[in-house]
Amino acid sequence: MLNENIKSIRKSKGLSQEELAIKLNVVRQTISKWEKGLSVPDSDMLISISEVLATPVSTLLGETVREPEADDLKAISEKLEMINLQLARRKAMRRKAVHWLLISVCAVIAAIFAVLIEFNSPYLGWDYCDPETAVVGVVFHAFEWLFVRLAPMTLVGAVVGIFLTRKKV
Repeated sequence: MLNENIKSIRKSKGLSQEELAIKLNVVRQTISKWEKGLSVPDSDMLISISEVLATPVSTLLGETVREPEADDLKAISEKLEMINLQLARRKAMRRKAVHWLLISVCAVIAAIFAVLIEFNSPYLGWDYCDPETAVVGVVFHAFEWLFVRLAPMTLVGAVVGIFLTRKKV
């Protein structure tokens, strides 16, 4: 079996015994003995033969290799299509979630600005002699100071994000 396979694969590749022998660093008579079944190559040489002939060792030893059928390829392509659809849905859902999160950030920023404008910093008129009122007043003042400086940049970033994550038609 091995001898016939070596011979037929060698011929199908268009190699002579001499050419195969040169590629394997053996003499031509060795190839002839293998093909006549008078001797067999050792395992290392078998691997070398498979590499030179670009054929799996299992094929050289006589194992029949089943070619993928059209039904197998169709089933694989259907599975890949399903996976692609699932990934596309997941990406669309993530994009939608980020889009609505950014819209919510804009709404919260606008609401906080409205509250700050409506109350017109009432803590500025508080009596800071009372330690509790002083601490709360400082916390409110620090929040307003940070918010007024950071919110515009956050708002601009959120608006840009909303445009980048909108559904493209």
